Amino acid sequence: MQLQSDDFELLGLPRQFAQDPDVLTSQWKTLQRQVHPDRFANGTQAEKRLAMQWSARINEAYRRLLQPLSRATYLCELAGHPIGAEDNTAMPRQFLMQQMQWLEALDDAEDEAAIAPIEQEVMQALAATIEATAAALDRDHDYPAAVSHVRAWMFLERFMQRVKARRQQLSAGL
Repeated sequence: MQLQSDDFELLGLPRQFAQDPDVLTSQWKTLQRQVHPDRFANGTQAEKRLAMQWSARINEAYRRLLQPLSRATYLCELAGHPIGAEDNTAMPRQFLMQQMQWLEALDDAEDEAAIAPIEQEVMQALAATIEATAAALDRDHDYPAAVSHVRAWMFLERFMQRVKARRQQLSAGL
């Protein structure tokens, strides 16, 4: 194991989207017990510095793999298919049209009863997108499709934040 190992190798996990969070956490705790800087409190400066590096690297890997969206993004990047969300916002026309419909409906929502069906529809789309991402990554190894699904997932997550903000707006009477 090296600091440059990918996150899966570092944590001793299979390189796949499907992960058991309990196993992931167990692996992280096991490694942290081995390298935690407190274990090297009486060590040399070099040992302390190395323990800090290992601990930070293990924490970074754990955080990235714990969150399904970041894990999917990372798997795409490892396969040579970066998501490129910062510089590529192109999405299929049908997806963008659906987003616009949801946004209009959300903006027009006057109460919780109007928000709930929008939220439910978006949550269903999100669940289907996560399922499609998992299949593209683990079953099909179709990374271009996975990239497309991950990008849609990101849009849907942001939309859910808008739903929450709209709900707060309405409860505040704005």
